[in-house]
Amino acid sequence: MDPVTLTTDRLQLHTFVPADIDEVYVAAQDPDIQRWTTIPSPYARVDAEYFINRVVVDGWLGDTEYTFAIRTEDRGPVVGAVALHHPRAGAWEVGFWTAKRFRGHGYMTEAVLGVARWAFTDLSCTRLEWRAEVGNVGSLTVAERAGFTLEATLRAAMPNKGVLRDCWLASLLPSDLGLPTPLPYLPAPS
Repeated sequence: MDPVTLTTDRLQLHTFVPADIDEVYVAAQDPDIQRWTTIPSPYARVDAEYFINRVVVDGWLGDTEYTFAIRTEDRGPVVGAVALHHPRAGAWEVGFWTAKRFRGHGYMTEAVLGVARWAFTDLSCTRLEWRAEVGNVGSLTVAERAGFTLEATLRAAMPNKGVLRDCWLASLLPSDLGLPTPLPYLPAPS
């Protein structure tokens, strides 16, 4: 798929471009991003180059990962990143990070909801999943504010920097956002 641009009330979500390498490199120096995400640590400029020139490009070309740079204005500074990845049987997983100076403004919740609506309407996504290492309260807060339902704690389910870690799993369904579902949903009886 060719990269698309998404717009929310306050944000523009574009694909990353080579001019973003330095901003990604600087943002990834944040110890919280290195701690809670699966990016390399330490994070070198070559890692940002590889991310933008290979991971982002190859994901869009192969329809396996759709990564967006989040900005508050057209070609303004990078607020963060949000991506859909690991497609399985109609479901996608969402992942994200926010540059430190932009945290606490609701930008990531808005971006996640924008990507979720796009996934449900344009990709026929049946379920959006979020996973984060247990203890990543900032990520959990974004997921909950976006309407995700926390479903489980999975033991040893997230490899990060050579260690298996427990992770939280939450989901968002099209119906949670008032959108039609591509397939009927029959919840388990309670």
